[in-house]
Amino acid sequence: MRRELTIPVPSTHEVPLPGIDPVQRHFDRAAGPGRAGEPPALVADGLRKSYGQVQAVREVSFTVQPGEIFALLGPNGAGKTTTLEILEGFRTADAGRVAVLGMNPADRARGREFREQIGVVLQDIAVEPYLTVRETIARNAGYYPRPRDVGEVIGLAGLAGLERRKVRKLSGGQKRRLDLALGVVGRPRLLFLDEPTTGFDPAARQEAWAAIRALRDAGTTILLTTHYMEEAQELADRVAVMASGRIVAEGPPSRIGGRDTALTRISFALPEGCAAADLPPGVTGPPAADGGLVTVDAAEPTAVLHQLTGWALGRGTVLRQLTVERPSLEDIYLRLTAPDRIAASQEGSTR
Repeated sequence: MRRELTIPVPSTHEVPLPGIDPVQRHFDRAAGPGRAGEPPALVADGLRKSYGQVQAVREVSFTVQPGEIFALLGPNGAGKTTTLEILEGFRTADAGRVAVLGMNPADRARGREFREQIGVVLQDIAVEPYLTVRETIARNAGYYPRPRDVGEVIGLAGLAGLERRKVRKLSGGQKRRLDLALGVVGRPRLLFLDEPTTGFDPAARQEAWAAIRALRDAGTTILLTTHYMEEAQELADRVAVMASGRIVAEGPPSRIGGRDTALTRISFALPEGCAAADLPPGVTGPPAADGGLVTVDAAEPTAVLHQLTGWALGRGTVLRQLTVERPSLEDIYLRLTAPDRIAASQEGSTR
């Protein structure tokens, strides 16, 4: 989606919570890997936005700490784009409060100051097709008071060797690298990354991830949206999952949605000549054959593995295709955004 760069008039419908400044409330309770003593880089509190009868954003609240990568995940139509547009200053909320780098993105009086401190990498950025890569980056660098060196940006974005190529001759992946370059050339304190590696091959994606980590390590705060769960797992310090306009879960990728306490799945091929009934008693729960494999969901995987491997060694056999895995971030995401779960949540919120 292409967004026009406009600075909207501040909303007259912001609804503060009674008795306390909601932004300060988030400052007080914010958690994350941010630098000690610094307030959050971004605070959203109770954001709401409707289009006619459609509630696109419903009481969305989260914080992003300085120097962290925060991933906002959700299916199409979950409200992510509207939420981002509010945070970037492209749209105003109907209700709620927002502070980005201590500023209201909708404050026209501080619009230039705000734009100079953020970078935005959208899914579709309009650039002059007949300029070269270097000319495009150099032109954008002129909009900022302390831009990065153009050569440094070219290297950071993986565009070395393409400096003289015209934009119209870039491949899809190369254009995304140019988008990233334009987002970081102004040396932003906060960078919004919207699907940054769409169209990248595996090697290019790994290079982009390295560049994003380098930006974080240099102190840039990053708000990431992506449909690649592996990308969120690899990059994000914390993630929030949106569904039907609400935040349904938030936390580190390793723990969100109870991932760290979920049952561990142990799978293996049943040895030839053995039946499921021959398995040791320590394997609790009826194993189910699935494509020739036996799967066991275990709360205590160490004990179950000890029983299984001891049983196999005692019989002089091998547990082929043995794997041990907890639910992936994608598994948790699919569970959190399942239609029946969302419907049940909406029904409960209306009672």
